[in-house]
Amino acid sequence: MNITLELPSELEHELAREASQLKLPLTEYILRVLSFRPFLQNPPKTGVELVSYWESVGVINSRPDITDSQEHARRLRDQAEHRERA
Repeated sequence: MNITLELPSELEHELAREASQLKLPLTEYILRVLSFRPFLQNPPKTGVELVSYWESVGVINSRPDITDSQEHARRLRDQAEHRERA
């Protein structure tokens, strides 16, 4: 389905800026924002519901390349602690 919208320029620039920060095309970012509506209307109320939501949108198990999350976190922390400052 194709829909054409006339957005106020301020809103368009705001959405484009947010999409750019996430390195996403504007159209894909807008689709993500729209698909997030059900979550905002009925947010998870328990930890189990939150984990279930994360699984359904692909957050959990989105990095199959990380086999040991604790080791990965240690490496990230070490890199952050030893990065050069500008």
